[in-house]
Amino acid sequence: MIHKGLAVPVVLDLGTTGPGIPGSGAAPGAVTARALVGRRVDDGAFSWPLLTLDEAALDHNIATVAGAIAACGAEHAPHVKTHMSRDLTERQLAAGAWGGTVATPAQLRTFLGWGLAGGGRRAILANELVDPREVAWLRGVLDRGEADEVWVYVDSARGVEMLARGFAGAGRSGLGVLVELGTPGGRTGVRTPAAAVALARAAADAGLRVLGVAGYEGPVASGTSAEELAAVAGWCAAVREAAAGVAPLVDGPVVLSAGGSAHADVVLRELTRPLAVAAGTRVVLRSGAYVTHDHGHYARADPWARLGATPLRPAITLWGQVLSAPEAGRVICGVGRRDVSFDIDLPVPLWVRPVSDAGRLGPARDLAPGGAQAGGARVTALNDQHAYLEVADGDATAPGDVVGFGISHPCTTLDKWRVAVLVRGDEVTGLVTLDF
Repeated sequence: MIHKGLAVPVVLDLGTTGPGIPGSGAAPGAVTARALVGRRVDDGAFSWPLLTLDEAALDHNIATVAGAIAACGAEHAPHVKTHMSRDLTERQLAAGAWGGTVATPAQLRTFLGWGLAGGGRRAILANELVDPREVAWLRGVLDRGEADEVWVYVDSARGVEMLARGFAGAGRSGLGVLVELGTPGGRTGVRTPAAAVALARAAADAGLRVLGVAGYEGPVASGTSAEELAAVAGWCAAVREAAAGVAPLVDGPVVLSAGGSAHADVVLRELTRPLAVAAGTRVVLRSGAYVTHDHGHYARADPWARLGATPLRPAITLWGQVLSAPEAGRVICGVGRRDVSFDIDLPVPLWVRPVSDAGRLGPARDLAPGGAQAGGARVTALNDQHAYLEVADGDATAPGDVVGFGISHPCTTLDKWRVAVLVRGDEVTGLVTLDF
């Protein structure tokens, strides 16, 4: 199989010693991922569109956020739904992450299937588990010792009943229960601290190991105005109130967990404030999009800068070739909705590079934001495989040139790819598989 962005079949297992090994399943002419290291992105092994990850930016973001969370006295279980990559998860765990967060049982299977040690055996399923088949599967995973700890959410008596029935007689298992606190008009989660305490009591009475309270602050605010940040702080106060009521049911520190990447500063500041409970608290952040950051939604929000940390750096670049310049002020690129996110913002054109007759990339020319009126460029629309790029009249961008795009919302860009190319400049330093 030839993956998007690659022009040749590649054996993605870095442990493979070479193509054509009997029983390896490698296609004729396949190369190993290791064989691509040191090549350039305009090498014949690659094709457009191409998704690259700036390795230096990844390393910077992982280290910056790990340090910021640790400095606040909190723990980190980054949401791996962002990238679903074993390689990136290993980097996050090596930086000190306690474990990983997933959104679905399928993602949990993938995460545990990577076979990572330490934090790779600890996960938060940041959702309600209400399918008896999945409860039975999780019971088997924990009974067989295939994971050390898995924490799951409950927000209903029905959910408590399913877990209690599925784990009856399990004794001291690795299952932990977090009562989810939502917000009126929002997503999942009980709506009040009092309801959270009542449900936690029911879970404890049913024999489940209650750990604390969790939730997602995203539905409370979509921006970072003073009013929106205050709303997030108000929701955090409700989490603290619920945690204080749940704490007597917990054997050890009560867990308080939240997890977006847009308001992490408020969450860390509010949830790590002292809480008058006997055994103390344990704050676990679940932010995940920080690992690649972006040029749009998270660049505007950037809570880490508000914490005083070094600004994060966008790691994702989508490379797309100019297919047509059919009229003045319009360029069409071979990038579309199947390649890039469009749920929050359209892609951001960053630069354009000419391509020689031999296919080599020339020097980059920066594209100023704002479109033709600002003397720059902007994407005005996307089709499945095409991007409409507005440029100034007389702009020299021509068919065959390659445009580099930044993105907004990494989760809905990375899920459109199975392989991303690690780079430092134009040099390839590795491949990253994305197990969506």
